Amino acid sequence: MWYDGLADITRTLLVGAAAFAGLILVLRLTGKRTLSQLNAFDFIVTVALGSTLATILLSKDVSWVEGMTAFLLLAGVQFAIALVSALWPPVRGFFTATPVLLLRDGEYRDDALRRNRLTRSEVMQAIRGSGSGDIHSVAAVVLETNGKLSVIPASKLGDGSALQGVKG
Repeated sequence: MWYDGLADITRTLLVGAAAFAGLILVLRLTGKRTLSQLNAFDFIVTVALGSTLATILLSKDVSWVEGMTAFLLLAGVQFAIALVSALWPPVRGFFTATPVLLLRDGEYRDDALRRNRLTRSEVMQAIRGSGSGDIHSVAAVVLETNGKLSVIPASKLGDGSALQGVKG
């Protein structure tokens, strides 16, 4: 249980180093988007890549070649879905959420908060985190497609063009 032998440790070191190098190569070939976590699907791919690396490291039943195939499959599917989403906007909605307006000009959008299972307290936390102390000095709080809350101060709203495409 504590120690099964030098062969297992050697395998973990060798296959682990090769798998890590292989993952870095796959990530360099597929670009920054693979780990961007712009939306839920990107997050899932990131977690799956980490899980696959752990499996390659710790499971004697998974060869390095099988692990590399899994890396390439995950990165390839993510690349294909990103490409299809960029080319055909109707498909994009299936894989990515729409940003949602939670607060506008200091007024909460309670229906949007309920639909997205958020509380006023969580919005207030984001406002405080942005350095604002007064919700009336906030032009908008947006729940982004990646689950983060963006706070736009009234002093930086400008023409509001950054809110284009935001639901609500």
